[in-house]
Amino acid sequence: MSVLDTPVTAAVPTAPTAGLTPVFVRLKLALLRNGLRQSSGRRAAFVVSLVLTLLLAAGQVLGLVLLRGDEHAGTVVVLLTGVVALGWAVLPLFFPSGDDTLDPTRLVMLPLRPEPLVRALLVSSLVGIGPLFTLCLVAGSVLAVAHGAAGIVCAVLAVPLTLLLCVALSRTVATANVRLLNSRRGRDLAVLSGVAVAVGIQVVNLGAQRLGESGGLAALDPVADVVRWLPGPSAIGAVDSASSGSPGVAVLQLLITAGALAGLLWMWRRSLVRLMTAPDGSTLATAEPSREKPENGGRAGWAGLLPEGRTGTVMRRTLRYVVRDPKTKAAWATSLALGLIVPLVNAVQGTGSVYFGCFAAGMLGMLMYNQFGQDTSAFWMVALTISSPRDAYAELRARALALLLVTLPFTLLVCAVTAAVLGDWQSLPGALGLSFALLGAMVATGAVASARFPYSVPQEGAFKNAAPGQGGLAWISILGGMVVTAVLAAPVIALTVWAHLTDRHDALWLMVPVGLVYGAFVGWAGLKLAAPRTAERLPEILAAVSKG
Repeated sequence: MSVLDTPVTAAVPTAPTAGLTPVFVRLKLALLRNGLRQSSGRRAAFVVSLVLTLLLAAGQVLGLVLLRGDEHAGTVVVLLTGVVALGWAVLPLFFPSGDDTLDPTRLVMLPLRPEPLVRALLVSSLVGIGPLFTLCLVAGSVLAVAHGAAGIVCAVLAVPLTLLLCVALSRTVATANVRLLNSRRGRDLAVLSGVAVAVGIQVVNLGAQRLGESGGLAALDPVADVVRWLPGPSAIGAVDSASSGSPGVAVLQLLITAGALAGLLWMWRRSLVRLMTAPDGSTLATAEPSREKPENGGRAGWAGLLPEGRTGTVMRRTLRYVVRDPKTKAAWATSLALGLIVPLVNAVQGTGSVYFGCFAAGMLGMLMYNQFGQDTSAFWMVALTISSPRDAYAELRARALALLLVTLPFTLLVCAVTAAVLGDWQSLPGALGLSFALLGAMVATGAVASARFPYSVPQEGAFKNAAPGQGGLAWISILGGMVVTAVLAAPVIALTVWAHLTDRHDALWLMVPVGLVYGAFVGWAGLKLAAPRTAERLPEILAAVSKG
């Protein structure tokens, strides 16, 4: 246990703290230097990252300097600083393994006092590409809005305050969540960062389009008026206020950032003390309360609603993968998010169509591909239960039913919401029928692709979806399956287009049963076709999904 808060006694010597900050800075530089010595690839990646960062920073600074004198320069720099501060707050949650120095538990056995430790960690955190890029952006921001002696004085104070606030915010968030980030749930959070990126791209796209429609940066002024009073952006806003002849407002805005920095340092210190002195679950013998086994063979809750026998067992296993396996969870979350966002964003903009709801069916239907890859090396236990095409058919059918259990109501919801936003209820039956046909076709092609082109899904790495050397299999499986899906769904697509071209919109209601029946038939045929291939190729499938 650390002596972080233990009084200094003769029995517990305390390390000298006068030179602690230089020691930590040298330690950070040594870690960086030794990491680069490990391989030429690391050195090349670091050099390329540094060059690209400097080029991007130079371009940003140049663009900000060119804004000098523009009436909306203050709006741009305040919002830019807000985005940078937000990035510093959330990046430790999405990429907890990006910097080993973010884990203060490595120092738990050292006799360090909290105040010098916080100071040393804060200064050493300023060493790196991220702080350098942030410093360039903040410096360029104050250059864009600083005018007169008062503005220059505020700028001299605002730059270090903003930089220290960003670093302290990142450190406080990382320290408060370090045990979470080192756990399975933390790895889940890192994997799900792809969802946040996808959602963020759609939000930025919508905002950029709205900005272009509104006629320029003036549309952002109301948002900037609020953001400039938040810690971090308020320091940059203080420079703008001082340059505009409002020294009282500038002082208040600087105090907001300074007070937030002091509060973050205090919270960081408390988190360090608690983290380095309090035991966690790994050091305590926790007694689990006795749990009574549910009736009906352990099928409690939603599991009791599933069918009996192998079908229900496989469906429960598949759905539990969605909840517990990080990669499966990430794939589902990304498909659900994009399946809703893309149709809804286009509908809100007034440029979409109810048929954009088919995008939800397509995103979720892709989850049928590489069904055995999500099992990884554990697939051998499933393979032991497959001794005939009949067993393989039962396995594939149950996995498809688990997928449809979520996909069908979600597709219905997305199409209905899109129709409501657009006010085009007349096209809803056609979109639903087409979505059902697409789902059936993707179940069929996904089942066949799972048997013919299986590949392993590595558990490490948030963005690794195929083991080394199997990327080609993944592309063949997905792209080839999409082409065949379009061919299989062509009859329903042709009927829908015919109904619109001939203005027989009343006939679109027939597309719902047609799409359901056709999709069910195509899906059944695909499962029947994939079953004997799965049973025959069990050894090859097991070898492929266990690779890496």
